Amino acid sequence: MEFLRSTKMGMSTFLSLSYSSSLMYTPSNFILQPIFLRGFSGSLHLVLLFFLFITWVCRKIMRMNTPSEGPRPRSNNRRTRFSYDNQALFCCSGLSLFNLVLWLSNYFSWYRNGWSGEKIVTLLDFGLRTLAWLAISVYLHTHFKNSGGTRFPISLRIWWGSYFSMSCCFLVVDFLYNKKNNQSLPTQLLFVSDIISTVMGFFFCLLGFLGKKESEDSLLQEPLLNGTSTSTNGAELNKSSGGEIVAPFSYASLLSILTFSWMGPLIGAGYKKALDLTDVPQLPGVDSVKGAFPVFRSKLESDIGSRITTFRLVKALIFVTKWEILLTASLALIYSLASYVGPYLIDSFVQYLNGNRAFENQGYVLVSAFFFAKLIECLAQRHWFFRMRQAGIRARAVLVAMIYNKGLTISCQSKQGHTSGEIVNLMSVDAQRVSDFGWYIHDPWLVIVQVILALVILYKNLGLASTTALVTTVVVMLANVPLGSLQEKFQEKIMKSKDKRMKAESEILRNMRILKLQAWEMKFLSKVTELRNTEMGWLKKFGYTFSLTIFLFWGAPTFVSVATFGTCMLLGIPLESGKILSSLATFTILQQPIYNLPDTISMIAQTKVSLDRIASFLCLDDLQSGVIEKLPIGSSDTAIEVIDGNFSWDVSSPNPTLKDININVSRGMRVAVCGTVGSGKSSLLSCILGEVPKMSGTIKLYGTKAYVAQSPWIQSGKIEENILFGEEMDQERYDQVLEACSLVKDLEILPFGDQTVIGERGINLSGGQKQRIQIARALYQDADIYLFDDPFSAVDAHTGSHLFKVMKDGRITQVGKYNDILNSGTDFMELVGAHKEALSALDSTVAGSISEDSTMDEESGSTCVVQKSVKEKEAANGQNGETDDIVVGQKGQLVQEEEREKGRVGLSVYWIYITTAYGGALVPFILLSQVLFQLFQIGSTYWIAWGTPVSKDVKPPVEGSTLIIVYVALVIGSSFCILSRSLFLITAGYKTATILFKKMHLCIFRAPMSFFDSTPSGRTLNRASTDQSAVDFPIPNTVAGFAFSMIQLLGTVVIMSQVAWQVFIVFIPVIATSIWLQQYYIRSARELARLAGVCEAPVIQHFAETISGSTTIRSFNQESRFKELSTKLIDGHSRPNFYTAGAMEWLSFRLAFLSSLTFAFFLVFLISIPTGTINPSIAGLAVTYGVSLNTLQASVIRNLCNMENQIISVERILQYTAIPSEPPLVIEEKRPDGHWPARGEVVIQDLQVRYAPHMPLVLRGLTCTFCGGMKTGIVGRTGSGKSTLIQTLFRIVEPAAGQIQIDGINISSIGLHDLRSRLSIIPQDPTMFQGTVRSNLDPLEEYADELIWEALDKCQLGDEVRKKAGKLDSAVTENGENWSMGQRQLVCLGRVLLKKSKVLVLDEATASVDTATDNLIQLTLKQHFSDCTVLTIAHRITTVVDSDMVLLLDHGLIEEHDSPTKLLENKSSSFSKLVAEYSTRSSSSPQK
Repeated sequence: MEFLRSTKMGMSTFLSLSYSSSLMYTPSNFILQPIFLRGFSGSLHLVLLFFLFITWVCRKIMRMNTPSEGPRPRSNNRRTRFSYDNQALFCCSGLSLFNLVLWLSNYFSWYRNGWSGEKIVTLLDFGLRTLAWLAISVYLHTHFKNSGGTRFPISLRIWWGSYFSMSCCFLVVDFLYNKKNNQSLPTQLLFVSDIISTVMGFFFCLLGFLGKKESEDSLLQEPLLNGTSTSTNGAELNKSSGGEIVAPFSYASLLSILTFSWMGPLIGAGYKKALDLTDVPQLPGVDSVKGAFPVFRSKLESDIGSRITTFRLVKALIFVTKWEILLTASLALIYSLASYVGPYLIDSFVQYLNGNRAFENQGYVLVSAFFFAKLIECLAQRHWFFRMRQAGIRARAVLVAMIYNKGLTISCQSKQGHTSGEIVNLMSVDAQRVSDFGWYIHDPWLVIVQVILALVILYKNLGLASTTALVTTVVVMLANVPLGSLQEKFQEKIMKSKDKRMKAESEILRNMRILKLQAWEMKFLSKVTELRNTEMGWLKKFGYTFSLTIFLFWGAPTFVSVATFGTCMLLGIPLESGKILSSLATFTILQQPIYNLPDTISMIAQTKVSLDRIASFLCLDDLQSGVIEKLPIGSSDTAIEVIDGNFSWDVSSPNPTLKDININVSRGMRVAVCGTVGSGKSSLLSCILGEVPKMSGTIKLYGTKAYVAQSPWIQSGKIEENILFGEEMDQERYDQVLEACSLVKDLEILPFGDQTVIGERGINLSGGQKQRIQIARALYQDADIYLFDDPFSAVDAHTGSHLFKVMKDGRITQVGKYNDILNSGTDFMELVGAHKEALSALDSTVAGSISEDSTMDEESGSTCVVQKSVKEKEAANGQNGETDDIVVGQKGQLVQEEEREKGRVGLSVYWIYITTAYGGALVPFILLSQVLFQLFQIGSTYWIAWGTPVSKDVKPPVEGSTLIIVYVALVIGSSFCILSRSLFLITAGYKTATILFKKMHLCIFRAPMSFFDSTPSGRTLNRASTDQSAVDFPIPNTVAGFAFSMIQLLGTVVIMSQVAWQVFIVFIPVIATSIWLQQYYIRSARELARLAGVCEAPVIQHFAETISGSTTIRSFNQESRFKELSTKLIDGHSRPNFYTAGAMEWLSFRLAFLSSLTFAFFLVFLISIPTGTINPSIAGLAVTYGVSLNTLQASVIRNLCNMENQIISVERILQYTAIPSEPPLVIEEKRPDGHWPARGEVVIQDLQVRYAPHMPLVLRGLTCTFCGGMKTGIVGRTGSGKSTLIQTLFRIVEPAAGQIQIDGINISSIGLHDLRSRLSIIPQDPTMFQGTVRSNLDPLEEYADELIWEALDKCQLGDEVRKKAGKLDSAVTENGENWSMGQRQLVCLGRVLLKKSKVLVLDEATASVDTATDNLIQLTLKQHFSDCTVLTIAHRITTVVDSDMVLLLDHGLIEEHDSPTKLLENKSSSFSKLVAEYSTRSSSSPQK
């Protein structure tokens, strides 16, 4: 009631202002009185409210009278380059909130102390201001929402100008009035209000001016400069003529660059929707690979002939980022100078508060110096960090591009020493580490500068005692040497162990199908776990060393302060609170570089290791240049000429791989190269391609060449892209090639035809389809020379009329026409004889038509050099019954874009992360340690500030010895809290990383094959390397860092509020604003971080594909196209990283500015209170903590943002812990006995199979029985369901209906391992793993050496292995590259001979061997598996024609199932027609 009465009194005072003034003041003095100023201000705001109300009413009336025309389209010319509308709306709302806080503060203050007319008028003024600025906020929001206007309304700009002028006048008058009358605190708060109003008024004028200017300019310039312009959710981003968003950083104004406002449109767009890569602007030209890489490469290769060393690599990196390094060095120096202004002035400030004032207005000068130093510090630090991040992104991009280019030229021998897994680590881990080093590059010299600056301040305060500070600081720094060397050693070990693990994981993911078929996946998982345990051992050592370092260096500043103050006591230097606090503030700032010193030394060690590894890779030998003389097609009738050629894969070996090679192939000739497995056929072809190092001799090629590899190399992407392979589309030629390669029917089966996306390594295609796509790719190139490495199962009938070259032991043993060599009765006759034996097994009716001179079957490594005119005919012969049962869904491609979470990272992710280790039991101890540390820190500084006098003539409250003893005790307590915190954190972090690793890998290894078919290995490797590395180390520190900085901030706020609770008047709105800014920013930052993670996998994937297909890429001269694609992918990864850095600095700059305003308000408050109101020492203590307020506040928000960005790695790992699993490996209650299957009878009943619930049936109700001990051949054309049947037998695919029984047991009722371990398979693609011969034959270590040797002898590899130095322990390289394809297939035969299962499946098992070896395998199988059930999917009819039964499938149904003899007797049977087709091609007479 009292307030209502007072309000009435105030209103009367307010309305009769002029009358009262005539009685109290002279007219000249009246306008300078606060009551007039507040009354005038309130009147103006009331008029504004009235004007806005009238405007709103008029608009309502106009809308009612105007017929509705539907929603108005949003203007495309809306200008938001600086997000002016958002900034104006934000500032108006903030000003309304600020006035509300002042109203509440003054109301409660005056309510206790009594009212007056002046106070009532002031309250009314604040109330009207609150309402008016709130109304302006609503008006602005409505104006931009409805009109989409490009300019602020003229009335609003006039008001802003008037408000600024009024605020300036009020500021001057209030300043003079306060100085004259020495007013109380509430009145002085009005002065603070005037300062804020003036600053905001100036900002509003700036917005009005820039908004007008920019809107006009943009309409004129954008169409001219940028081609097009598009609006993205209200945030306009300029686009180039190609539709890509151009880099806003490149055309930003100086003010925009200084304030990072060029990030506004992207952050605004991200606030309104989840960003996609298309929303992210392009990189500035200098940061793209196209702009930076040529400069880097020319500098790196400037010293021709010399090896690339780490020093040269560093020089080139510095050269390509030199301007950023120089600029950031200057900014770092400015930052250091500005950061020490605060500590330098604290003593003067404390003396000022104590009444010792050097001159009038000294307080305001001190406050201004504090504020502007903080502003300069903020600007310098933000641009320092951003520019170094920019340089780091550029350095990473050029390094990845260099590694990629090297991967295209590396020699085969060098490639064997560096697997794709290792090189993936170079790109994903080492290059990233070099990029991250930008944060630390200036720290080594900056520490010295900061120590010198600190010593200057300490000498000013403490005199000679500062030398103690110098000595102790040097001791602290020297302590880094042993710790640094230890960390470097551990880091090197970590990287080596990580390489081994990534190499193993890469190989396992490529061959997961084999592992599951053999029931080996858990054994290989244990190998990966062992490698991870080794890695974790080194990680733990590194982590605990790091925690020791943290302990030493968190204690270092307090150790320095104890030593320094102790010296003061000994030397008799008086300790005054001002000087002590100034010294403590100096130590606080100095501790930051000292804290960072362990990180810096660790980072230097890690970066050196990474640079050494990259340099050693770049030093590897390239393919020999100039091996081949390339000549134009018309210069000779010769196509290929090799004279006295000696070639060796191993240059250091005394025995060349190929010896005395002499070949002359004329244009138009077709040449078949024959020989047994391992004789050197594929090596001869590699020589012609220039892949094998030449020891002597000459190779000449006339014209262009195309190549088809023995192992099909298919890129991820569309089938059309694989066939065109960079060439322009010629529809007529394209259709001819498809027809010639028999791909038309295959494309009809696939739901998207030639637009079907092929999975990694052609995973969703059969071997035959992959081979035919390869052939189509070669044919489409329209080359002069075609090089085929075993592309067909049988060559065409005309081969006999051309030359044959027969190889043995790396030599050409015979050259001549088919009949001539055949009649000479040597090795070639044996090969042909083997082929004739195979054909003789056919039915006599068919076999009778086979000529005695039947041609040989092409074997492993054979090479055809064919003429253009016959290429289509040759290709047509490559088609014969290959399978493709893995088809993609009707509604989507097999390989989809990588799944990316959108929106806020769920709290469940954080909860899972912090509770994974020990159920989160260590988290309370970590937090308790930090809280105790903070209490000890505050206690020690509070004690030293309280216990020292303000000046010499004041008696200290405690003795010097007591002061130091208590201080030391508190310091020791804080140091041990840090030690316990570090140890708990390291333990919890590593335990969490280990558990997440095991969970993810268990889920990956237990995932069904459909997951691996549809998921490129790059995605999985990315999680296992990049994301796992983040979980190993940065994430625990970031999550903990957020909690620690929050506790520190709360401690600082508590201290400041103890001195002056009024700081909350500004602090609360600032915190609210900071949280709002963080929320506004985090949506964009979160999606940018996710995009960065998603965009990294394609870079790795593309590189892995390039490495595996480098021979094909080089043979088609496609290196430049692949480099260009790699460049685009690298830039695609750099883009979100660049704008993540920009967004971070956009936020950090605004937060630092806000905290500087808070600190300035706090200082203004301190100098405004009367002398003696507060203890100067305690006030100085609050200032000491306040100096770091901006750092702490920014640190909290930045750690929160970093945590949200980095926790995405945990989120991505957790995605892979939720992969659906296969059925159980073992079902204990339904385990079959040890002898199962005893007979091997397979009964199939109404079997229906589909690959996914939404996909059609592939097998449509099969019912048949494979009797125990019988041999059954399964044949059928492409897509008939042969491979699906075998996959269902091994439960790679589960039946949709029906069942399969083996010896009466339903295979779906038992565990997967119990089933798969009792069956044997020789797969279509022979696979060997890196390791030894023994580990490849017996990975589960179940058999004795004698049994292994016996198996090797049976498969004809015993002698070959005995020749090797290591015998069974002979090394096998990645993918078995040091063994020929045929030898690898024989190793697969050796595995099944060891296993001796009752049921054996051959899946195109002899596709990679010559006919003689095929016959050998068949003979071996007959001898050792005579009583076993053998199911053979065959492509060569001779392989199945001697089977007991033949099953012919067609479109998922059984068309024929009978003995081959009966089926051949029926000339109309489908099987008979298949045999006749094969026989015709194989039996044509060579003499035509």
